[in-house]
Amino acid sequence: MRSWLSGGVYGTVLASALLAALQSEGTPYTPYYDAAWVMVTAGTAALAHGYAHHMASHRPGSGLHRWRQLGWALADEWPVVVACWPTVALLVTAGAMGWPEKNVTCAGLMLNAALLFGWGTFAALRVGYRRGAAVLIGVADAAIGVVIAVANAVIK
Repeated sequence: MRSWLSGGVYGTVLASALLAALQSEGTPYTPYYDAAWVMVTAGTAALAHGYAHHMASHRPGSGLHRWRQLGWALADEWPVVVACWPTVALLVTAGAMGWPEKNVTCAGLMLNAALLFGWGTFAALRVGYRRGAAVLIGVADAAIGVVIAVANAVIK
């Protein structure tokens, strides 16, 4: 449970940062290319995180069992990739519908901030926080998404 909650938050933050970073300035808008890069980066990040986790907890001398542990560590990172799907779906839909990039980026960042609110609130409720405190934790998680949106506006 903890793995998919943290992976969900990490993947959503990653998707937000990539969406903001891939926003083109003076170049043609390529939503399919952006969607592909979000997925490639999410997959790479998930593999790197799983591998790093495996190496940090690895004990030498376990033979074939070591490879099985690595496989499980890598497979355990699926929430990072899945958490990027809403952003990818938005980009693919934007490409099919011809939506303007600025609107898509803004909508995507707000969608991801809302998802971060949901992840934070759900995780807090799941571990035993009361509703009020859980909502505050959700707001704190959503603030991460808002910071990315504000940084995108300031930097671009």
